[in-house]
Amino acid sequence: MGGFLGFGKKKDAAPEAPQPEKKDFFGRLFDGLSKSSAKLTDDVTGVFTKKLLDQQTLDDLEEMLIRADMGPQAAAKITGMIAKDRFNREMGDNEVRLALADAVTEVMKPRERPLDLTDSVRPRVVLVVGVNGSGKTTTIGKLCWLLSQSGAKVVVGAADTFRAAAIEQLGVWAERSGATFVAKGQGADAAGVAYEAAALGKAQGADVVLIDTAGRLQNRAELMGELDKIMRAIRKVDDDFPHETLLVLDATVGQNALSQLEAFRTTADITGLVMTKLDGTAKGGVLVAIADLHALPIHFIGVGESAEDLQPFNAAAYGRALAGVKS
Repeated sequence: MGGFLGFGKKKDAAPEAPQPEKKDFFGRLFDGLSKSSAKLTDDVTGVFTKKLLDQQTLDDLEEMLIRADMGPQAAAKITGMIAKDRFNREMGDNEVRLALADAVTEVMKPRERPLDLTDSVRPRVVLVVGVNGSGKTTTIGKLCWLLSQSGAKVVVGAADTFRAAAIEQLGVWAERSGATFVAKGQGADAAGVAYEAAALGKAQGADVVLIDTAGRLQNRAELMGELDKIMRAIRKVDDDFPHETLLVLDATVGQNALSQLEAFRTTADITGLVMTKLDGTAKGGVLVAIADLHALPIHFIGVGESAEDLQPFNAAAYGRALAGVKS
């Protein structure tokens, strides 16, 4: 299967005037994680450079990794990986960065799994959840655009009916993408919108149906419970809906992303994760903690505002960027 999410080749764009050369995704990821990388590697290399890797140094390293939002479990695991075959050896700056990149990659590699929405049964229904401000609606818009560019026929359901701005924003993305847009006014029944989108996608033989939901606080049981109503509504169309339930997390909240994930896993059958806003925070280490603690695929990461800045997660690229390894 080729192309984005297993669909065909990207649509040919109309010829444009020459533009300044853009950085590739690793370049954008490297820049996007620069705050996290600087916070982490400045401390770590300051401790290691020209020093033996003894027990005190390892203890200092573990404490620094915890402060970098990796959490105690992942910090201990990564410290142990770096110490292996290096104990009582002197380590230079470059070796420290490479060792850190390799250890982070090893922890995160099991969570690297692209989202494949190809299947003989159409449509594939994707429900997207997350708290207010996580970048959920923007992420759906970017997915819609990328899918459409890859030749997929997409239906978008604006079931975040609490916010008029969310409906309007998603409508703009759908129009730009050439996707079918299902929406009602602010305050309309969210489950009804979700049902209509799922039913229309099935009737039209769409490839993918993307359904937005209202951003809800993970500590509000009555709001979280509304997800059940949406689930019941779309299962009236097909018992197998939704095929995927993606949770969008905001990297800027650091360790609070872990509590959000734990709360949503008790309410919804989360099948995969998207981490946004990695370009605006020094807390990129939290994704390492999430990968270590939760056996869920990380499908996408976001490092900017444009649709191209949402890309499939790659553990090795993330490890290198977080450790400040350019090559």
